[in-house]
Amino acid sequence: MSKSILIALGIIVIAGIGFFAFSGDKSETSETSTNEVSNNVLVESEQTSAKAGSYESYSAGKVAMAATGKAVLFFHASWCPSCKALNGDIEKNLSAIPAGVTILKTDYDKETELKKKYGVTHQHTLVQVDKDGKLIKKWSGGSKLENLLSQIQ
Repeated sequence: MSKSILIALGIIVIAGIGFFAFSGDKSETSETSTNEVSNNVLVESEQTSAKAGSYESYSAGKVAMAATGKAVLFFHASWCPSCKALNGDIEKNLSAIPAGVTILKTDYDKETELKKKYGVTHQHTLVQVDKDGKLIKKWSGGSKLENLLSQIQ
């Protein structure tokens, strides 16, 4: 092979490696951006008026704050396809959450004590609790907000 062909092939290989390396960084940035948008949606829902219910990140104090209404813990895992589907539908339909309903997005991988407390053995489990955190109802599945709301007692 001639020297110029080898140089051209070397440039193509280096460009290809650079492209794939850059593409990997781009997907990580995209994933971070998606998480930031998701967190912003949760924050926005916390600031909605009293006329609508809310979708918020879980914290122990929020269960008691939801005492005037109904609280549902959504045991969500970032790696779970059915969790992602329900999360997406909830975020698209925040205004459809009725007044007095608080859905608390609970990290399945981190909230091990809560999983034990409510007997949660797999992600995409929903647990309705009262103001004291006592279990009212537990169910799994469903990819639509309307399905979740139909289960609430």
